[in-house]
Amino acid sequence: MKDIIKNIYPLGFPWQTQDPFLFCVYHLDHYPKGNEEMGPAASLEGRNLGNDFTIKDGWRMYHGQTIPGFPYHPHRGFETITIVNKGYCDHSDSLGAAGRFGEGDVQWMTAGRGVQHSEMFPLLKTEEDNPLELFQIWLNLPKANKFVEPHFAMLWHEDIPVIKSNGSTVKVMAGSFKGNKAPKPAPNSWAADPENEVAVWNIYLDPNTEFVLPATSGPIHRSLYFYDGDHCTVSDEKITPNHGIDLHSDQEVVLRSGAKKASFLMLQGKPINEPVAKYGPFVMNTDQEIQQAMQEYQLTQFGGWPWPYSDNVHDRNKGRFAQYPDGTLVEK
Repeated sequence: MKDIIKNIYPLGFPWQTQDPFLFCVYHLDHYPKGNEEMGPAASLEGRNLGNDFTIKDGWRMYHGQTIPGFPYHPHRGFETITIVNKGYCDHSDSLGAAGRFGEGDVQWMTAGRGVQHSEMFPLLKTEEDNPLELFQIWLNLPKANKFVEPHFAMLWHEDIPVIKSNGSTVKVMAGSFKGNKAPKPAPNSWAADPENEVAVWNIYLDPNTEFVLPATSGPIHRSLYFYDGDHCTVSDEKITPNHGIDLHSDQEVVLRSGAKKASFLMLQGKPINEPVAKYGPFVMNTDQEIQQAMQEYQLTQFGGWPWPYSDNVHDRNKGRFAQYPDGTLVEK
């Protein structure tokens, strides 16, 4: 039997990924109480505001000036999958769509031919801390779908399968596990074709728990990210936290947690196997297409920005919601 583990590597910022994935970041910020503007009720002195990626006092402002997060910016040619396990994210975009999601919700956005959006982290609680745990995953689009119409959908946590068994918990945000299928992905996604076996799972193991990761139907790319715990074993190889493990997917894999609870993210999918040209927020197949994207953005702003602020957030008293470009409103 061949070795199940292909590669083990330390996790940086962002985490390295395999085709069809482009990028994955893990945000864990221990934000303090919020102020009237939904920013941190704490001094911002000593921070490189506008580009604050250094953890200070347990949190970062990212590109935000008063509210942490990412003011409006463009994307073309790929998808973002944003998983908010703790805290909240406020979405606004150039299509006029908006949303607030968190506490386990997932947003799936297809940038396609081009969209602008902002992703801000409003600190809604004024009497207690506002912890944030968020993953953002960039999933590539094949050449045939690079210029599809932009699309966004919410995968509400009430609709996401969570399978618990013998000390293990699996949250299935894409793909299926033991017959439990995730909500449908965006319609033009590489994940929309089951033959591509795209899967995005959070896996949590209680202390001293064994879990079997099932084999896929054939060899596809599978990466396991061990981001919290004391240690784990993967196919009898002892691994410390903050490491990624690339696996052969056509065999079962046995995971075992150590003396503490272990947390993993798994990304899996058939590779697209097309050339990738990347420049900032644009992902195409050639450098010429990147130049074209930059020129089009300068000319059209991908539809402009219909919101009052570049770092737009929604009313503090609003709950979780999604406002779609066609005017449909879903409130949770």
